[in-house]
Amino acid sequence: MSKLDDDIKKMFLPSLKDARLRKNRNVETIFYKVEDIYKNLGVGKTYYIYTYGCQGNEADSEVMAGILESVGYTKASDPLESDIVLLNTCAVRENAEQRIWGVLGQLKGRKRTHPDMLIGICGCMPQEERATNKLIESYGFVDLVFGTHNRFNLPKLIHQAYLSGSKVVEVFSNEGNILENAPMVRESNFKAWVHIMYGCDEFCTYCIVPYTRGRERSRRKEDILAEVNDLVKRGYKEITLLGQNVNAYGKDIDDGSYTFGDLLTDIDKTGILRVRFTSPHPRDMDEKAIQAMKLKSVMPHLHFPVQSGNDRVLKIMNRKYTREEYLYKVKRLKEEVPNISITTDIIVGFPGETYEEFKDTVTLSVEAGFEGAFTFIYSPREGTPAASMPDPISIEEKHKWFDELKETIDLGYLKGNQRFLGEIVEVLVEGESKSGDGMLCGYTPNNKLTHFKSDDLSLVGNIVKVKITDAKSWFMIGDLVE
Repeated sequence: MSKLDDDIKKMFLPSLKDARLRKNRNVETIFYKVEDIYKNLGVGKTYYIYTYGCQGNEADSEVMAGILESVGYTKASDPLESDIVLLNTCAVRENAEQRIWGVLGQLKGRKRTHPDMLIGICGCMPQEERATNKLIESYGFVDLVFGTHNRFNLPKLIHQAYLSGSKVVEVFSNEGNILENAPMVRESNFKAWVHIMYGCDEFCTYCIVPYTRGRERSRRKEDILAEVNDLVKRGYKEITLLGQNVNAYGKDIDDGSYTFGDLLTDIDKTGILRVRFTSPHPRDMDEKAIQAMKLKSVMPHLHFPVQSGNDRVLKIMNRKYTREEYLYKVKRLKEEVPNISITTDIIVGFPGETYEEFKDTVTLSVEAGFEGAFTFIYSPREGTPAASMPDPISIEEKHKWFDELKETIDLGYLKGNQRFLGEIVEVLVEGESKSGDGMLCGYTPNNKLTHFKSDDLSLVGNIVKVKITDAKSWFMIGDLVE
């Protein structure tokens, strides 16, 4: 593949410097429409999408699948037999990127024998200068590189790749856009992702997301409610509202008076049975949102990222709240929703963190009563302030801290499940249990994975009552209540 010329590089390569800017408050809303020239682009061809990272990426992949099918592609069951393969990537942690390089190695061999196969890298990784430069310089067999703001251009980019026979790169480093009216191929016919906003303005010092996803920008409530109403009409039981900082919804619209709590209230009126959301920022969990957690449709589970339990570390992370403020909001949530289950995200071994400061995170985990957590050893991301901070603690020591925290978190998982022993809970059935043996499984309102004896596949997609008879650390077991 040929190198991009200097003019193309200046126009379409990512820039962390440009991505830091938050000047223009006018966000473009793009209404997707297939141009006539592309309508038969994929007829007779197949596609496959690898998805890595967060739920936002899963929703983005559903949109890209919809766009591909709108121009004639059909989904392949085997990526190695596909005409186009897209890798929708994550840049939050280093190990996510390492998986991408490994998959590309497998695809390279297939490309040698099937040179007409198109391979594309999209999502968050291309928004990083280092990653895109690596793709251009070292991965000549990759045909497409495009970013999080470029999905609407997918047919055009594929067309260019077919015509030019050379690498096509388009990565906008602007503040982002909002894509409406895009087709979607949803993975489930009873659970759905619903984006309510995009981007993040928080700039936590360890996080690359504000650079890869752009500034905070909210969809119009009318567009969100129309999407939810359509899902209700189609028989969907559960939606998960998505945003990099989901409860900052509305701050950028008009005078900011219509907030996340107001949106939850209006969504509750649509008749959707279950509403979840991820990921909220503790600073933006205001009283109106806490009150909205009592709505019938809003599930009594909140994933509430804390990252650290020590005030000094929180300040260096730029989290904009203290340990006391976080625990106060946990207290308020439990006062208003006594049955609520709270889970979290925690970073272990942040640059400069001491063992004593780490222990504050352990004690906070106990005090907050977390019923689960995603725990990670700090992973530096190039271009973020934390990546250049002194980090004297060895990785071996951080692993010891991680294991210590894991004992506390695992106990919280178990206690959180044990409190439902003997209770009858409602389970949205998702399918057969991986353990087999005539078992089905699904999730309770508190987001507890629950297995129960049944081979009746007609229950999939329905809400059933299950009496809990056993509680393990990671799941519950029960009997179907007829």
